[in-house]
Amino acid sequence: MRTTSIFFSVLISALVILGPVNAQAAKPNDFGLPDFSTLVENTNQSVVNISTTKQVERQAMPEFRGMPEDMLRHFFGLPQFRGDPRGKEQPDAPRTEQAHSLGSGFIISEDGYILTNNHVIEGADEIIVRMRNREELVAEVIGTDPRTDVALIKIDADNLPFAKIGKSSDLKVGQWVLAIGEPFGLDFTASHGIISALRRALPDDTYVPFIQTDVAINPGNSGGPLFNLDGEVVGINSQIYSKTGGSMGLSFSIPIDIAMNVVSQLKTEGKVTRGYLGVQIQEVTNDLAKSFGLDKPQGALVGQTYPGTAAEKAGIESGDIILEFDGKLIKKSTDLPPIVGITPITKSVKVKVLRQGKVKYFNVKLSSLDSADDIASNSKGKAYSNNRLGALVKELDKDALETLGLPFGVVVTHVLGGPAEKAGLQKGDVIVTIDFKPIKNVTALKKVMKNLPKERSLPMRVVRDSRSLFLPLVLEK
Repeated sequence: MRTTSIFFSVLISALVILGPVNAQAAKPNDFGLPDFSTLVENTNQSVVNISTTKQVERQAMPEFRGMPEDMLRHFFGLPQFRGDPRGKEQPDAPRTEQAHSLGSGFIISEDGYILTNNHVIEGADEIIVRMRNREELVAEVIGTDPRTDVALIKIDADNLPFAKIGKSSDLKVGQWVLAIGEPFGLDFTASHGIISALRRALPDDTYVPFIQTDVAINPGNSGGPLFNLDGEVVGINSQIYSKTGGSMGLSFSIPIDIAMNVVSQLKTEGKVTRGYLGVQIQEVTNDLAKSFGLDKPQGALVGQTYPGTAAEKAGIESGDIILEFDGKLIKKSTDLPPIVGITPITKSVKVKVLRQGKVKYFNVKLSSLDSADDIASNSKGKAYSNNRLGALVKELDKDALETLGLPFGVVVTHVLGGPAEKAGLQKGDVIVTIDFKPIKNVTALKKVMKNLPKERSLPMRVVRDSRSLFLPLVLEK
């Protein structure tokens, strides 16, 4: 469970019938509001209950029986002894116990393929799927994708009712949606609401642009479907935000378009391969937009391009703002990773960027996702004070620059105030460029600072905690 979100478990069971589920749209009632009764009746049969068991090891708590030797054995690391029926004393040993978890899923094909959350079945020794008629079947794992929290499992059955798959790309904020589940173990519960937001980015979920709803989702719903009014699955319920453990009107679902892309790869390859561009990006704020000459905040600002990656080979550089990727508009920086992730690595795509006020296009052929190397900082070198900037800086020696993977830069040792503080500069930041002018050493910094315009937002590139980012620097009169 996360600090800011609580994973939920379980949806409803499904009744085995011949053919696909006959999903019908919810019709308005006399008050103009949708009547979900027909939709629930015609979709619930494709939803299943998933229960898992796994053996976990636990160490028995020490037991003191009031005797000094028992306490001495415990505190000096000697085995505690217990009696057994044969009158022999046996040392304590780690014992195993069965851990149980509940979740949900939904059938996506008549031959028994089922979608659920990865966290519902992760580490399970046995997975039991319970149908709506209470029949229980053992499921096998076809494949999982922890990055999107999607898992594909299968039961040995035919002619099953299966859910109709919709398009999450067609969703709009304000649409009605429906979830069916077993919150807190209560059997067969339907809840409805509206879509509150789309493409919601959550911490540690780079590749999922979540659907946010106000549907009453609680522990007991993980892995179950989110339906639109046409009875089509548009998402997989995955997380909630809660301070109490119950619904607070903030629930998040994995878009079905993302999930079905995962399903396709798991079926054919048994694993998921993601595109990797090789850039470190940040959000374009209003101040940064002005400093880069944009009318409004948009796109993904490239803070750093990693050596040897698709981005570097294509010619994308630090300071570029990616406006479109493969014909898809990048409104926010969080829009880029999911789009890159689902792009086939064999496909050559066109990337539109803004570079120092001019639009440029690059053809990029992605590589497979790989982890970027960690880099550390070193702050040895010549000190320099620049009151116009409002910071103390030091030069970096050759070894420190190599460690950082930088050709040049100066490190901030103290932030005194003024423009540096207002821009968000911090101690330990390495200043690489200001207004796209390289800061190779303190002499270069002096020269650049002397000729910079005043009272205008200028992009300043820094490296902070192994991450490259831009800060909006505005010099005072």
